[in-house]
Amino acid sequence: MKTGAILSYLSILISIVIALLYTPIMIRLLGQAEYGLYSLIGSVAAYFSILDMGLGNAIVRYTARNRVIGDKEIESNQNGMFFMLYSLIGFITILAGVIFYNNIDTIFSSGLTPIELGKAKVMVIILIINFALSFPLSIFGSIMQAHEKFIVIKIVSITRTILVPATTLPILFLGYGSISMVLITTIVNISLLLFNVYYSFKHLHIKMKFRKVNFHFLKEIIGYSFFVFLGVIVDQIYWNTDQFILGIFTGTVPVAIYAIAMQFINLYKQFSTAISGLFLPRASMMIANNATNEELTQSMVKYGRVQYLIMSIILSGFILFGRPFINIWAGAAYESAYFITLIVMIPLTIPLIQNFGISVLYAKNLQGFRSIILIIIATLNILLSIPLAQKYGGIGTATATSLSLVIGNIIIMNIYYHYKIGMNMFVFWKNILIMSMPVLLSLIFGCVVNYLISENSLFALFLKILIYSSVFLGLMWILGLNKYEKGLILSITNRFKKVL
Repeated sequence: MKTGAILSYLSILISIVIALLYTPIMIRLLGQAEYGLYSLIGSVAAYFSILDMGLGNAIVRYTARNRVIGDKEIESNQNGMFFMLYSLIGFITILAGVIFYNNIDTIFSSGLTPIELGKAKVMVIILIINFALSFPLSIFGSIMQAHEKFIVIKIVSITRTILVPATTLPILFLGYGSISMVLITTIVNISLLLFNVYYSFKHLHIKMKFRKVNFHFLKEIIGYSFFVFLGVIVDQIYWNTDQFILGIFTGTVPVAIYAIAMQFINLYKQFSTAISGLFLPRASMMIANNATNEELTQSMVKYGRVQYLIMSIILSGFILFGRPFINIWAGAAYESAYFITLIVMIPLTIPLIQNFGISVLYAKNLQGFRSIILIIIATLNILLSIPLAQKYGGIGTATATSLSLVIGNIIIMNIYYHYKIGMNMFVFWKNILIMSMPVLLSLIFGCVVNYLISENSLFALFLKILIYSSVFLGLMWILGLNKYEKGLILSITNRFKKVL
């Protein structure tokens, strides 16, 4: 699990390096308008992904639970049924894609030019093919996760992260545009999914049996997946509807600016989800072994503190140095992306350090309340985003998203964790407040550094970040970390020393 987490952060580090080098070149080669079109179609692709309907999460839960039971016959029947369900979803994707394709002109007629509409249609066709093939093949990645093959999963993820820009950049230099980027992404994605198929049969020795459907088990899966599915819908509304709304009402340029902000937000989310993806198998086995509320609280605190250590240095660093960095990296035309990012990033921090709680909900099959509450809040988000987007652009949609995060993910869910699930959230927040003291001291120090070093060249920015990070880690080591966290950092450091 620790190795999987290390590889997760290595994957993020590679993503950051690639984003730093690849994105500025890409947005300049494409131009702001076409980059906005590419980002808009990316938000459409995210809506296709919700047709997963939460089944990927169900595969992880039921396969991990079956590992405790140890019945291979049940697992084979489950695999066969999941494959059939995903094949059906692939067919539904084609139908949904055809309907969307036939309505592109109507949806985006006021925001896109005729040439942009033509390109959008071609990209949607490629996306339909991508998802129709990806859904049946994605079952194998979920099986690998349930078997805690985190190292292989992360290596595949790293490979995807490197391959897409490495093959796309030469094509862009040759003069091709957004359509070729979507095509290359599809080819890489399908190829790596086929590797998962090979690994699952070759090394996990999985079997699939296509027997008579167990309707009792199917009903249980649908009941579990339905609320996971609602949660996925909410996530898509949070992170993709804003670009969709901007594309309808304001055109491709505001979408391009918002897309830059979303790059930072998605990277920020990855630093948390890098280890939260490891929680569900562990939480499922804890629940299967009848873990007490105190044990669940201890795990919530332990993982939450580690995540907060990571998220707080990123958030505070972006507050201090994000604006000049965006001006240097993307250009002055994208400066408002800094404010959009901050408006969303600050409240987003809370649910990101509480991801273990979500895994507990899935493991206990109690995710229904969260899904229903969040779908209501997501609806409010849409209703607020439309008028705010028309009046304030990306800043307005970001404000609507931030407000919904505070109400749903922070206030209501913390009450639910405490009183319904039984995890002591007062203990959790006591720990987070203790760790926040060195964060506040570091922010004050960072403001002084910004005042003393007013230059915003790339070298000066790097120097300020280096000084700030050193002080932050020093203060956190002295005032914030407990014995377990110091030991964790030392063990990782010693492992790297051995490798070197």
